[in-house]
Amino acid sequence: MDFLHQLLGADIKAGLLIILNLIVIESLLSVDNAAVLATMVIDLPKEQRSRALKYGIIGAYVMRGLCLLLAARLVKVWWLKPLGGLYLLYLAFNYFKSKATETKEDDGELVNKNESWIYKSTVGMIGTFWATVALVEVMDLAFSIDNVFAAVAFTDHLFLIYTGVFIGILAMRFVAQAFVKLMEKFSFLETVAFLVIGLLGLKLAASLYTHFYAETAFAKMLESETTDAYVSIITVALFAIPVLSSLLFNFPKKQGKAEVSERAEDALDKS
Repeated sequence: MDFLHQLLGADIKAGLLIILNLIVIESLLSVDNAAVLATMVIDLPKEQRSRALKYGIIGAYVMRGLCLLLAARLVKVWWLKPLGGLYLLYLAFNYFKSKATETKEDDGELVNKNESWIYKSTVGMIGTFWATVALVEVMDLAFSIDNVFAAVAFTDHLFLIYTGVFIGILAMRFVAQAFVKLMEKFSFLETVAFLVIGLLGLKLAASLYTHFYAETAFAKMLESETTDAYVSIITVALFAIPVLSSLLFNFPKKQGKAEVSERAEDALDKS
C-alpha cells in the first residue's frame, strides 16, 4: 500500500481518477494532432503522403519521448505552468473563434502551411516534400509540449506526469484510433475536448496566483488534491454526460462523421 501511495499520491482513488482523465485528454489531443498532420500533407503527391505521415508519427514518438525525459525539469520551472495555461486557453479560444466564423468553403483547412515561415524559408532549398516534413516535425514538438502541459495541469505528482506523457506516446498511434471511432459516432466530442482544454488552461494559469500568494487560503485550496479530484470529476462529466444524453435523448445530436476524426483516421491508418 505504501508503494501505491508513493506512485499515486496520498489519495489513491484521486490518483487513479487523474490517470483516467489523462487517458481521455492525451488521446483526444492525439486525435487532433493526427488530424493536423493529415491536413499538412494533403497537397503532396499521393505516393509521398504516406511517407510524410510516417515521418510525422515517428517524430511525434521521439518528441514525446524527449518531453518524458524532460518532464521532471519542466515541472520545476514554475513560470512554465501559467505560460502553458495561457497557451491552452489560446488553443481553446482559437478553436471556438474559428467555429464561430468558419464557412463551408474554409472549414476544411486546419493548417495552411503556405503561411508558415518555416515552410516558406525551406521549400526553395530542400523541396516541397522535405519542407513539409520539417514543418511536421516542428508541429510534433509543439504537440508534445501540449501533452506535457495538459499532464501538468492535472497534477504536480511526477509519476502521474510520466504516466500522462507516456499515454500520449501510446495514444498517438493506438488509443487515438479508439477515440477516432468514438468521434465518428459523437462528433460533438471535438467541442467537448476544447472545453476541457480551456478548463485545464484556467487551472494552469491560476498557478500564477498560487506562486506569489502561496500562503493564502485560496492558493492552498487551488493546489489541494481535493481540487485536483474535482477537476478530474468535472472533466469526466463533460465527456460522459453529453454521450449518455445523446444515447438516451438524441441530444446533442450525433451528427455523423466529424471532419477532424476523418483526417485523424487517415493519418493513423497510413502511419
